Amino acid sequence: MAQQQSEKPTDSFSDTGELVGESAAFLQVMESIRQVAPTNITVLITGESGTGKEMIARAIHEMSSRRDKSLFTVNCGAIPEGILESELFGHEKGSFTGAVEMRKGYFELANEGTLFLDEIGEMPLSTQVKLLRVLEEKEFMRVGGTKIQRVDVRLLAATNKDLETSVKKGEFRNDLFYRINAVKIVIPPLRERKKDIRPLTIRFAEEVCKTNHIQFEGFTEDGFDFMQNYAWPGNIRELRNVVERIIILEKGRLIDRAMLEVHIGKEIESSRNLPVIAHKTSDQAERELIYRVLLDIRMAVEDIHSFILGQPTRTYNGTNLRSPFQAEVRTQTSPLPDDERTLNEIEKIHIEKTLDRFGGNRRKAAKSLGIGERTLYRKLKEYGLD
Repeated sequence: MAQQQSEKPTDSFSDTGELVGESAAFLQVMESIRQVAPTNITVLITGESGTGKEMIARAIHEMSSRRDKSLFTVNCGAIPEGILESELFGHEKGSFTGAVEMRKGYFELANEGTLFLDEIGEMPLSTQVKLLRVLEEKEFMRVGGTKIQRVDVRLLAATNKDLETSVKKGEFRNDLFYRINAVKIVIPPLRERKKDIRPLTIRFAEEVCKTNHIQFEGFTEDGFDFMQNYAWPGNIRELRNVVERIIILEKGRLIDRAMLEVHIGKEIESSRNLPVIAHKTSDQAERELIYRVLLDIRMAVEDIHSFILGQPTRTYNGTNLRSPFQAEVRTQTSPLPDDERTLNEIEKIHIEKTLDRFGGNRRKAAKSLGIGERTLYRKLKEYGLD
């Protein structure tokens, strides 16, 4: 739900992997960071899911006068509405069932440091009122308390929502919106920063090779070309996952276009037309990512079948990715192949399996699926799994 980072003073971004790039859009974001970091002004960071909003917040903290203090990150969308207020402001002993002792909230813990509220657009209206008071008066009361607590906290917030639309719908307070929108940093999606894909890929490759002690032969030019022309609906998060997976599964071999097509999924070729991707909702993008993960799993299972039974695995230098045997195995083991199911059916099955894997723990399941806990709750209700 929330995490603490103990930061070391730094004047560079050498340790923040996602903050690498060469595009004009990226350089503009970096310039904005350098301008706002030394101040105490509240910053709103916006951008699609996976664009690296938390990395931007961390960079602002690292370049601020508070860098010797702690940075706390709280995901407002991952904490159930009933306990978010207690998590942020703390509670007194006996203030509600289960409150067996006094507990400090993240505002108290982050005193003299920085608090980063991710997915602030998911915050309930009742909690927004108290947040506004903290920002304006620098004071609050714990849940069930009567004593005013004063704090000095620098607030950073992030969202992938259009908060102006949320304000018009009455889902987000107008006064709070203008308070947190003092400075706004907009992170463009990766599809609009094509020049950044190569340096990001190289950085992620270096990290995974160092961590896993892999000798890597690199990417071919047609491999880089493929990545630069793919729309990356999951943005930097998706790029990092693809680079890590392909280097590990291919055991450091030279990665070319054909291999990337297999690992990302050949069906995304039709999704490279940017306007189509650009107008998808975040929920649609999440579904596409889940679908692609399922396709990756299916192809990996087919390869395992082939290996165990001594059949040839798929080759990367041709267009035929499945042997006749693999097609036969799929037909026998699955009455309804994935490519004949609807996207909703595939998503429902994947959510069920993920919940089973985590023993019904919705927070862990949501994190594994790469979606917010509230999004998971909505999908469970939609599919009758609640």
